[in-house]
This record gives sequence, C-alpha cells and structure tokens, in this order.
Amino acid sequence: MSVDLTVVVPAYNEERRLAPTLAAIRAYLDDGNEQGTASGTGGGGKAESGHRPSWELIVVDDGSTDGTLDVAADAEAADSRVRLVHSPRNRGKGHALRLGVLASRGDRVLITDADLATPIEELECLDKALAEGHAAAIGSRARPGATIARHQHRLRELLGRTGNFLIRTVAVPGVRDTQCGFKLFDGDRAREAFAASRLRGWGIDVEILQYFRRSGWPVAEVPVRWAHQEGSKVRPFDYAKVLAELTSLKARAIRPKDLLVAAFFLAMAITLYSGRWVAPGGRYLPDSLQDQNQWEWFFAVTADNVRHLQNPLFTTLQNAPDGVNLMANTVMLGLSVPFAPVTWLLGPAVALNAAMTLGLAATAVAWYWLLRKRLVRHRGAAAVGAALAAFAPPMVSHAHAHPNFMVLFMIPLIIDRALRLCEAGDARGIRDPQGIRDTGDIRATRDIQATRVVRDGVVLGLFTTYQIFLGEEPLLLAAVGMLLFAAAYGAARPDVARRAFRPLARGLGIAVAVTVPLVAFPLYWQFFGPQSYTNVLHGDNAGNSPLALLSFAERSLAGNVETASALAQNPTEQNAFYGWPLVALSFAIVVRLWERAVVKALAFTVLAAAVLSLGPKFRVPLTDIVLPGPWAALAKLPLFESVIESRVAMVCAPALGMLVALALAPLLATPRRSPSHAPDHAPDRAPSSAPDHAPGRAPRGATAARYAGVAAVALALLPIVPAPLRAVERAQPPAFIAEGTWKKYVGEGESLVPVPLPDPAGAEALHWQTTAGLGFRLPGGYFNGPWGPDRVGIYGASPRNTSNLLRDVRASGRAPQITDAWRRVAREDLAYWNAGVVVLAPQEHDDALRTTVEELLDRPAKWVDGVWIWDLHKGS
Repeated sequence: MSVDLTVVVPAYNEERRLAPTLAAIRAYLDDGNEQGTASGTGGGGKAESGHRPSWELIVVDDGSTDGTLDVAADAEAADSRVRLVHSPRNRGKGHALRLGVLASRGDRVLITDADLATPIEELECLDKALAEGHAAAIGSRARPGATIARHQHRLRELLGRTGNFLIRTVAVPGVRDTQCGFKLFDGDRAREAFAASRLRGWGIDVEILQYFRRSGWPVAEVPVRWAHQEGSKVRPFDYAKVLAELTSLKARAIRPKDLLVAAFFLAMAITLYSGRWVAPGGRYLPDSLQDQNQWEWFFAVTADNVRHLQNPLFTTLQNAPDGVNLMANTVMLGLSVPFAPVTWLLGPAVALNAAMTLGLAATAVAWYWLLRKRLVRHRGAAAVGAALAAFAPPMVSHAHAHPNFMVLFMIPLIIDRALRLCEAGDARGIRDPQGIRDTGDIRATRDIQATRVVRDGVVLGLFTTYQIFLGEEPLLLAAVGMLLFAAAYGAARPDVARRAFRPLARGLGIAVAVTVPLVAFPLYWQFFGPQSYTNVLHGDNAGNSPLALLSFAERSLAGNVETASALAQNPTEQNAFYGWPLVALSFAIVVRLWERAVVKALAFTVLAAAVLSLGPKFRVPLTDIVLPGPWAALAKLPLFESVIESRVAMVCAPALGMLVALALAPLLATPRRSPSHAPDHAPDRAPSSAPDHAPGRAPRGATAARYAGVAAVALALLPIVPAPLRAVERAQPPAFIAEGTWKKYVGEGESLVPVPLPDPAGAEALHWQTTAGLGFRLPGGYFNGPWGPDRVGIYGASPRNTSNLLRDVRASGRAPQITDAWRRVAREDLAYWNAGVVVLAPQEHDDALRTTVEELLDRPAKWVDGVWIWDLHKGS
C-alpha cells in the first residue's frame, strides 16, 4: 500500500546520532498527523479534510561496523512505520539511497542525512515547492534566505564551496548547492531516477539532478536552515571524489557511435603521420623545411625547464649568449608542458609526433561535438563537417610542422561558451529547457541569468587563457571569424542580437577580468622581456592569390607540387586551396538554404575571410591589374601587423564544414516513411488510384534527390582528401655529437659553434643539441628575435660578420680571400659567443667552408668522429 510520505535516512556508523534523529522525525510527523486530522494537512503535506497523512521511515544501514544496525532494529520493533534496509557491507551513500528510495512506497520521498543538519521542520518549505508543480525540491545553503546556524571550519568551508562550484559548473549549471542532504521528490519520479542511477558515492545527488534535468522535470532550489554537526561523514576532499564519479559517469554515457567517430578521426591523423610513425626518431618531413627541428627543440627545452624548475619563458641554449624569449616564440607551453613526461621518457621526436597526432584528432572531435550540439543532430553529417574543419587543406599544410595552427581543440569550446553567453539573454532558455526552476519568478530568473553569465564568463576566461598558451595567432584569427559571423547573424536576426548583447558584453568583460591576471606576466615577458620584439617582417604582401582559393594543395589527392608552389610561400603555408568543386558546392548550399540566418552568417564569414586573406593588395588573375585589399586597413594595427594575412583563409575551413554539415543532415537522415493507409484528411496523401511510390517507402524522386545530393558532396570533398605527409630518412647527428665526444671540447658555459651557424635555412644543429641532451649552447638558431634599435622581429639571430660570411660561403660554394680584418672580426665574434669548439660536419660545399674557417682561425682543422673541429682552448 502507498503512503503519503516516505523519509529515507542513510546511516553508516551513526550509533550515537541515529536514535535522536529518528525520534525527532517521528515526533514531527506524528505532530503533523494530529494537525492534519483537524486541518486537513499534516507532516508537511496536503490531505483532504479529516484525512490522517500516512508516512513511513526507512533507515538504510550501509554496512555499519558499530551499533547502528541495532539502533535501527530497535526503532523498527517499536514502530511498525519504521522499516530497516540493511546492506551487508559499506558501499557508499549513493548505494544506500538507491536501496532506500527503491524500497519506498510514498507519494513523496524525502531524503535526509542522519545528523539532521537541516531540521526536519524544513520539510514544510520543500513541500510548498512541490505543491507549486515542481517534481523535486532541494534544500540549499547557498540561496538567498538560507540560514547557517553553525558554520564549518573556514578551510573546510572554502574547500566545500570550491568543490561545489566545480561540480555545478561541470554537471548541473544553475544549481547552487547540489550536496545539501535534504531533498524532497515526487515519489514515482524519484524511484525512476534512482533505479536508473549508477553511482555509489556522494555523486548520487548530482546524478539524480541530471536525470531530472534530462527528463524535463522542474526542480526548485529552496533556502533552508542548516547547522554543521560534529562527526560529519563528509570530508572536504570528498568533493574531488564526486568530480571523479561524475567524470566516470560521463565517460560511460558516451555513445558507441560517438566513440566510433573519434576513432575514425584518430585513424585519419595516424594515417596522415604514418610516414613518421614508422620510426619517429629516424624520419623527417622534408616539406616542414627546418620546422620539425625547431619544434622538437621547443619540446625538448620546455621539458628541460620543467625538469630543472627553470624559467619556461626564456633560454640561452639557442642564440648564445643573448638567448631566446620562448613566450615570444610558438613554444606552445599549453602542449609542451603536459607532454614533458613523454619527452623525458621517449624523446622530443616521439613527443612532438604524439602531440600533433592526438591534437589533430582532438580538434576534429571538438568540432564534431560543437556541430552535434549546436548545428545538426545527425552524427554522419557532423562527422563530415568536423573532418573538413580539422583536415582541410590549410590544416594539413600546417600539419607538417606548425602544431599551433592545427591543434585547435580549444577553439570550438570557446565558441560554444560564447554562444552560451548569448543564450543567457533569452529568458525562455533559462528555465524550462534546463529543467531548473526557482521560487521567485522574475527575480529568480534574473538571478539565474546573472549566475550563468558569471559562470560562463569565468569559464570562457579560463579557456581563453589556455588557448593563449597554445597559440595566440590562431586565437586572434578565431576572434576575427567569430566577429564576422556575429555581425552577419546580428544583421539577419536583430531580435536575437538585441537579447544577446548585454549578457554577452558582461560575460566578455568577466572573461577579460579572469584572463588578464593569469596572462599578464607571460604577456609582459613576451612583449617587453629579454629578446622581445615589436612585430615580425613577412614581406610586403603575404596574401593569397585568388587562384589559391580555387586550386588544390600539394597534399590533396587532386593537387600537384608545381601549382601549389607557384601560389604559396612554401609547403607549410598553403593557407587556402579549398578547390573549385568545394567552392561550387558551398555556393549551391548557400543558395538552397539561404532563408536560414545561420547560412547567411556562415556565407558572409567565408566570403569576408577569403577576401581579407588576399592581403593589402592583390593582382586580378590573368591580368596585370592590382587592386587594394581590405587587409590594408588592418595591416598596421597592433597584433595584426605580425599576422601572415594568407592565414586568414583558414577561418573558412570550419565555416565550410558547417555549411556541408547543414546540407548533409537532411540527406543522410532516415526518410519519413509514408503510411500504407493514410487517413482521408491527410493533406499530403497520394491519390489511391495511382500511387507514385510503394506503401511505407519514401517517394522515388525524393530518394533519388537525396542520393544525388550525397554524391555531389562526396565529389566535392574527394579531391581535397589529404594524402599521408611525405617522410624521408633523417640525417643522423655525427658521432662527435651522438657519442658525446663534444664534452671534451666544450667547457661549462661555453658554446659549440657549427659551421655555418644554425639559421632558418639550416637548423640541423638544433637536432644535434636535442640528441646531446641540451648539453651545450649554440650561437645563432631558428627562432623569432629582435634586430636593430627598433627591435623589429626577424627569423633567427641578429646577424654578425662571421655568421654572414659563413652563410654566404654555404650558398655560393666559394671561399673568399680572408684578410687580417676578417680574422680580427672572427676572433671578436667567437669571444662574444664564448666558443669552446668550432665544428664542421660533411655537407655541400664543405671544402669551401673548411678552407674559410682555416683561414679565419689561421690553423688547420682536425678530423674527430666524423667532423672537422677547431679546438679554441689555449694550448690546443
């Protein structure tokens, strides 16, 4: 038989507190029964006049090792309305609550802790919320109006608030206090939710609230009285356990189809880098030019700084003795620091390859998540759109050696958080869709809105901070893309723009307030620290040719080296190359779906980004006409002055992916079947005398159109499917370096001077240095640093006479006549570099280089372990 109210009390080792708690609950409910007989209500519940509300009290002993079971058994024996549920061993609060709720018979179910930190009299407040139509009412210590009679220790309270903030941010946004142990539920819904629950620990509260939210059952958060009780079983670090439980719960909730999509993206990334995975330490991507050497060095020096607790923003291992400002270079601390253990164990080559492979797959997964959440529900359409966003020709070009431009998994998360801020301006999106309602109507709605704006602003700030340590230029380009989209969408939907403006502006302000303190010192070091620079010179015009937007990249199936090389600076900067079939398909999609505001905004974003990528001026193809480009208005602005403008076309990749996903979603969706016996009033029923399709099947014309649409998408994407990156056998460091012979010639603080010095055109010496465990310093190098009194950014070290001379000999193959003036300059440069040894490895034009150095130093070279050396120590 059902009862009006069930009270569930989980208990573990509560021998001393359980008896007074049960007595207080019974006394309150009995008193309510007496009042209910006269007034028609009782026990905090509703009842018809003259009806005595019935109740039961369930005590769940969770494997206690003290006398708790005996106390509960005595209560059961003394009152038939008290029931005992016993678990033979301790399995956690979640397990105990599940046993108790599933054993309940009440129309309403109250769960309360054994310490009665919230007095049983607060049931009346919760019951009023249920009477207003809510499916659950949860006690809250954080809502305005709550009373805390006795606080916890300050440290314990701080840890609890922090944990609660993280929990509600991750799991149930909008609920201020998920862990208060005083909650009232509609009985049938409670039993359904607890039957579906899986957690055994403290995370059960959040899991149940998530179930109510997914089911659309409204929940009221009600302020209550609360007092800390000594002997509480909740420890401050239990909040970390709750987060761990929720993480495992989310992991188990992932659909197998989504895992299959993620595995597909990972397989694509592995295939792309398959040439290097064969032997990461012995393979090189020649199209990366010298960037693979540079990035492996970045990973190695970051891991070394972490190991020795040194400044991760600066090093003197390159460009000795001046050093390198690592924050002003693309060192990607957000990736190289987490991968430091991999670098220590397996070396920088494996760490870099793993980071780029996993990062590329993670980027595709992030775009897939965003498209599924915000744009299309069909997994196949979202997967194709995400694959285009992550594996588009520009991304594959940068995949050679620019992880900062293809490991972009934070960008979709930042976009989603910005959209959440926009949604906060819509009151209709605050209550019912989330399943959380508040007592207080307008004021409560505004309060929830403000809470969500603050939360999303803080999270956006943290996401932005992390992206800054992954790559600032991609963040800038993403901001440009989001601004273009927002402007176009606002023009198409001014009503949405008006609602979104205030919460978005406030949330962005909060995000800035969070980000600035976290990045202030690193950015100060980047722009004003040692070896900082103002802007990087990229030439007068590094924009795309209009033909580059229609052509195919070198690594695309339909691409070729000659065409791509003629239209791009180098193989790592093929920043457009979407191919004319995809451009034509996108145009058709925009025309077909033009009535949708999101399509208009995406189309404008693609077009505007493509035009901006042409640079400050561009030549009309097949003519000598040169026109000014809109990038000229941005080219001299701070931050933009260092951007390679052709990279703006990378903004098109996710926008095109979204357009393709929008077009594919209805084509891949299961067609709505026509009923075999349609009712007479059906407006779209086919004439019975001449049906144009078999009953229960989609019309032949519609099916053919769907197949044709899918085929058109496939034909447009097939030419830009990426081929695996080209890899070759890597030149190994000479034995002088690999076997450690250099240690005999390089003293502490001295540098090893390669001939010629490492620079952007030849940085193999960086590979020597990582092979030697960063045991010696190098003059010169491949990095961004200052040059001249204006601190203009250049690639490589500030040139010196000797380094320029050796570079010219390498290029020309001719040894010049060396004068005493040259010898004096060489001695000065070697002293400036604090050189211990000069090393010449076998290479093209090595005879001319050896002759030149011998003349400069006025001594012959010595052949040692595969290299010619000049020992600069006295007496050598």
